[in-house]
This record gives sequence, C-alpha cells and structure tokens, in this order.
Amino acid sequence: MTKYVLAFHGGASPRSPEEAQGLVAKWASWMEGLGPALQDPGAPANSSKTVHADGSVTEGGGVNPVTGYTMIEADNYDHAVTLVDGCPIFDADGSIEILEML
Repeated sequence: MTKYVLAFHGGASPRSPEEAQGLVAKWASWMEGLGPALQDPGAPANSSKTVHADGSVTEGGGVNPVTGYTMIEADNYDHAVTLVDGCPIFDADGSIEILEML
C-alpha cells in the first residue's frame, strides 16, 4: 500500500453556523467511509504565503491555492481516485490533487 496526500483546492466557505455544521457532518461521513484507508484526516487551510527562489514572498498560493489536505493509503493511483468519490469538496466546485508519497 502506498500513501497519498489529497490536496484540496477551492471550495466555498459556509455562510452560516448551520451550513458549517452540515458541512462538518458531510466531511466526517466521507472520512468515516474511507475506513482503514484514512491515515491522517488532515485539516482545512487558512491563508498562505508563497516564498520564491529569490527570497521574495507573495500573499496567497497562486492561482489555485491549497485549501486543506488529507492523507490516505491506497493500492495505486486508480484506487486513490476511487476513494475520493463523494468527497464534499466537489459539492463546492473544488478539486483534489492526489500526490503519491515516496
């Protein structure tokens, strides 16, 4: 089994406490469904800064900043792709970058 980082991009912030509560429940349900594949539930990200080779720093993570992460274990990339099915990030027009860890 190989470990994969799921880097979440995009997604809308909840507009009310009720919406936030519903969103937390959706994420918890999806993560529970991952079963033993879930290695680290991760966390949502807040703001970011990008450090460049010349030492300069810019606000934000570029055109598609990371908004959170989770770590899973899967047989291969195809298996990892099936595990992200139903992730709540898709309901908020977000995307998932899957990175194989060496």
